[in-house]
Amino acid sequence: MRLKKQLLTDKELEAWENSRDLGAELLESVRQMKAGKGRVVMSPLISARKKSGLSEVEFAKLFGVSVRTLRDWEQHRRNPNGAAKTLIAILERHPDVLKETTLI
Repeated sequence: MRLKKQLLTDKELEAWENSRDLGAELLESVRQMKAGKGRVVMSPLISARKKSGLSEVEFAKLFGVSVRTLRDWEQHRRNPNGAAKTLIAILERHPDVLKETTLI
């Protein structure tokens, strides 16, 4: 079962922001990094590209987009369309599927 994300109202968002201690959060983050507990979380798109072994140029060609568009997707400046999102999800879980196709 997938939970739907619920957007906060302006009032809820403001209350949440006002309740945060950013200094303490930042200090805790620095402590975690020093302790080697930090982690990098890749977007599904970057993860799929890395698992596929394709370069940015090759991956962009697969989707029929420019490298610039691919980078915009990876950096969350733009969002891929529905079909591209589906293909990204498939490639992230099954990167070997490209070997079975004539897409590349």
